[in-house]
Amino acid sequence: MDSAITGTAAGVPFTALPPSGGGSAPLLVTWHMLDAPRSDAGFAAALPMNGLPVWRVHLGMPMCGARMVDGSMDAGLELVREDVLMSYLEPFVRQATEEFPAALASLRAQLPLEEGPIGVLGGSLGGAVALRVLADTGIPVFAGAVVNAAIRMRSVVDLFPGDYPYDPASEQAVDGLDFVARADAIAARAPLLVVSGELDHPGLRADASDLVEALGKRSELLSIPGLAHPLAEEPGIEPAPQLPVAREVDAGLVGWFRRHLAGARQVQPSK
Repeated sequence: MDSAITGTAAGVPFTALPPSGGGSAPLLVTWHMLDAPRSDAGFAAALPMNGLPVWRVHLGMPMCGARMVDGSMDAGLELVREDVLMSYLEPFVRQATEEFPAALASLRAQLPLEEGPIGVLGGSLGGAVALRVLADTGIPVFAGAVVNAAIRMRSVVDLFPGDYPYDPASEQAVDGLDFVARADAIAARAPLLVVSGELDHPGLRADASDLVEALGKRSELLSIPGLAHPLAEEPGIEPAPQLPVAREVDAGLVGWFRRHLAGARQVQPSK
């Protein structure tokens, strides 16, 4: 993390890790979890992907890291209590997706990024952002990956206490964030690696398997023994030593993105 570059891109905080030797290279962008690690800096430490000859730019999710209100997650927790789906989960995914095109343009102006398709990666709720970028935007992507992802938002809502009081608006919102149902759109855009911890929530595990089956040959499932939902120890805001299970995830991601870098334009060879 000594070489990390921090800044903002169109108002979105980021932690950028340059390729070995620096200089111009393709871009891989990530969105972190809201469990630990719950900041761009924390996610960069958990999954640095140092073996890739790309710029790894970790973007901050709304109200996390540098965008926490009064330096804490309390404001976000209040939104959970207000309405876990319509005040918290859906708006966070929507905002992160909608702010990405401007952030990407800003990153290209700030960093020596090669033109051409990018890689996308998301963990947990950040996984829903990466999947929305694939399903709902025309941004060229050479490969994607998700880790313990929010693949069906209904499954995520089910993790919170009580029976959620769905109405027509919330039904529409949750169905729009069912990426198994949107697998055809994702498969048409880029190959996808689905990483699933063997100790993750059973519903999320089932969704990961269903997504890979729906995507067919354009996807692979990587199951990680011993991995629960988080990738880092609490509190997960500041960079922390990489856990052994996160190191396994990291190695799988490096192998996946390295394999598909040939599909990106002007890829520099690994040093």
